[in-house]
Amino acid sequence: MDSNRYNAAWWSKDNDTGWEKVKEAFRRDWKQTKHDFGGSSPDLNQDVPDTVKQASGKEHIPPPGQPNFEDYEPALRYGYGARQYYGKQYPAWDSKLEQTLQKDWSSPVDWTRYRKAVRQGYEFTPKP
Repeated sequence: MDSNRYNAAWWSKDNDTGWEKVKEAFRRDWKQTKHDFGGSSPDLNQDVPDTVKQASGKEHIPPPGQPNFEDYEPALRYGYGARQYYGKQYPAWDSKLEQTLQKDWSSPVDWTRYRKAVRQGYEFTPKP
């Protein structure tokens, strides 16, 4: 998935730089979220037979119906960048900000699918 297709007109190289700094924190948060929603542990619970099935194309990576970080990274990135651009104007998420971000959304992918991830990116505060 090309993350650049989610960039709004206001996106800059500074947003890319900032995103790279927090990307791993989002990845860890994603793993923890999966754990919090019933996963047996923060890891992938992958064993050798799973790897063999996936490598041979007999099993999808991840299993069908399981969202993965790579699917949602562009939306998280978009929300994070939007905070850099709109943060002073909209210090908190509200319906007006959401309308603005939806209008800026340049992806052909349905906004409603990624709306929550955009909000999570907007509201994310990296921990020191």
